[in-house]
Amino acid sequence: MILNKTNKELINIKITYANNFLKRLKGLMGKKDIDFALLFCNMNDSGMHTHFMRFDIDVYFLDENKVVFEKTSLKPWKFYRPKKPAKFILETKKDELKIEIGDKLEFI
Repeated sequence: MILNKTNKELINIKITYANNFLKRLKGLMGKKDIDFALLFCNMNDSGMHTHFMRFDIDVYFLDENKVVFEKTSLKPWKFYRPKKPAKFILETKKDELKIEIGDKLEFI
């Protein structure tokens, strides 16, 4: 679940953690659909791609305080790099969550 500390909203979605090399490498590749959010943790490089993905996604880039500083929507087979490095990256199915730039999140 996600707690949006900015608007006090509790978002009921399962969080799957991509917190090691293999999980980050696989990401959402090959999935037909998802009913969860994928959280990439402790990132060193914030560039990402949607190669081998089958659906559009929303991507939220968070700083070390878990504040969203950038958001983008991507179709399959695209590459994206945010304006500054992110500590966390949250990926969801497009239009799944109502999270805005500036929101502070907590993952529970």
